[in-house]
Amino acid sequence: MIAQFAGLLSIILAVWTWRADPRRWMKFLGVTALGLVMAQGVLGGLTVLFYLPPAISSAHAALAQTFFCVVVLIALFTARNWVEKTPQIESDELRPSLFTLALLSILILYVQLILGAMFRHHGLSWWPHLLNAAAVAIVLTWTSIRGLLRYSSIDAVRRPAITMLALLIAQLCLGFVAFLTRVAWGHDAVQPELPMVISTVAHVAVGALLLATTVVLAVQVYRHSPAVVQEHIPSRERKPVAA
Repeated sequence: MIAQFAGLLSIILAVWTWRADPRRWMKFLGVTALGLVMAQGVLGGLTVLFYLPPAISSAHAALAQTFFCVVVLIALFTARNWVEKTPQIESDELRPSLFTLALLSILILYVQLILGAMFRHHGLSWWPHLLNAAAVAIVLTWTSIRGLLRYSSIDAVRRPAITMLALLIAQLCLGFVAFLTRVAWGHDAVQPELPMVISTVAHVAVGALLLATTVVLAVQVYRHSPAVVQEHIPSRERKPVAA
């Protein structure tokens, strides 16, 4: 029922965006959200049909968080602050740049998401997820601290950087609790016990918020740092300027 309601809202969102938003790329983003939720429904059906195969179940989990990130971006791009305010420009001469670190954070979070889903669905042991968690902690801490130090005067960058650091701390704590309830205490349980269910669901939910926050941070850095934009867009041939 919840999945059907999410699909209905996605249809309304796509149609509304297509009709009301003049930006062509926003129309594409609305259609992308609809396509993702349709693909999510197909993967959900396959998951039930084939009795929770690890590969399909993990893809189902990853696609769900991708859809969540796209919807968060739609909310960001239609907010008054994005539409009406002129972005404050801040250069970034450090290497690697904050934009590069944000992209790396997104990539390593996706790896962690897939490893965690494979572990939950009995397709992989717990130790790859645990080892990658250390890499996630290092990269995200580096990214958030760089954002706080380099863009302290820009609220649009500073706030997601603070949020990302806070969510990272909460996620590490929830991961530890989920490990205890699932691996250390609940490995011999006949069925999932309530503490394991609560800790696992909270761990997945905070993980989704962490991924979405990191995506927002990358977008805001892209918007407020022209030097970073030039790094990732092929430079055009410059015309000579008359003296």
